[in-house]
Amino acid sequence: MTDQNVSKPNGFEKPLRIGVVFGGRSSEHEVSLASAANVIDALGRAGYQVAPIGITPAGRWLIGGDPMKLLSDNAAGSPYAENGQTTIDQGEPTENWALLPSTNQAPQLAAIDVIFPVLHGPYGEDGTIQGLLEMANLPYVGCGVASSALAMDKALAKQLFAAAGLPQAPHRVILRNAYEADPEAICAAIEAAMPYPLFVKPANMGSSVGVTKARNRQELRAAIGIAARYDRKVLVEEAVPHCREIEVSVLGNDDAIASVPGEIIPGREFYDYAAKYLDDSSQLLIPAQLTPHQAARVQEMAIAAFHAVDGTGLARVDFLLDDQSGNFYLNEINTMPGFTHISMYPKLWEASGIPYPELVDRLVQLALARYDDRQQNSTTH
Repeated sequence: MTDQNVSKPNGFEKPLRIGVVFGGRSSEHEVSLASAANVIDALGRAGYQVAPIGITPAGRWLIGGDPMKLLSDNAAGSPYAENGQTTIDQGEPTENWALLPSTNQAPQLAAIDVIFPVLHGPYGEDGTIQGLLEMANLPYVGCGVASSALAMDKALAKQLFAAAGLPQAPHRVILRNAYEADPEAICAAIEAAMPYPLFVKPANMGSSVGVTKARNRQELRAAIGIAARYDRKVLVEEAVPHCREIEVSVLGNDDAIASVPGEIIPGREFYDYAAKYLDDSSQLLIPAQLTPHQAARVQEMAIAAFHAVDGTGLARVDFLLDDQSGNFYLNEINTMPGFTHISMYPKLWEASGIPYPELVDRLVQLALARYDDRQQNSTTH
């Protein structure tokens, strides 16, 4: 673990104060709360001061008081003004706006050193809050604006992975407007290109939200309708036969390292939202039962995928393994994976020799290193 008494970037003395942002305008709001609770606990055990910052499903910022309790109690409909609670949104401009409130409003947030955005899905993992933090010139944990946006958009990420020579299952991207204009023609084109079964998912969503398996035309149409509720772009992928789900955690900036691989054995037909968060029927095998060559290969591909999107800080990279052919297929990359008590990302690092408090400590230090590197860029001409 790093020395908590070294100087921080702005020249003041530690301990560093970490602003943990959670909740957000996403269908993964509840997952974010569970992840953030664990991150806050681990940061405290690592010796940091923590300032919790909540965002309601409507986009209101909660500063001061107990944002975690308010959001966990489903208080999104309340004014959030009791007990000294401060709310900041676009309708209530302040001198320094949301993340830099004036000290008379929220003095406990006056000296935040690093932001840890524990936000999953749209408006958190897609480059939006990263852009806000860049404008505020604040160090933050995780990938930057471009890498977050590209990784979040599975359709764009697949183009980058293809350019990097990483193997992927056959797939097609369809636009909601085109599908609504002529659904039968779109379905016929998909069927001509790929055999059933197919997996259908929103291009910009995580935690398997909106993901459906289709075995025929009727199920395909229903699946596209579900995915199109969440995004204008829908990804349709050919199912990998004899499939095993392998995941690898990545940690670092330019010199990223990979964890031991893990395997998910879903308690349902596939690893959907319910299997991830609502029941305990799925099994996590850590390390995955792979040959040394397979383990090394999938770790190598995980780092290559991370660099393909210009990742920094952290990511979890998911693969599909055809257990008969032995071929790996890159499925997707998640730039802010879950940090819940059952999440693969921290569990894989724990199995690799990095316990949870040390993991969050490293992530903070990586954020500071990236910030220092970014400060070398000239902003004048």
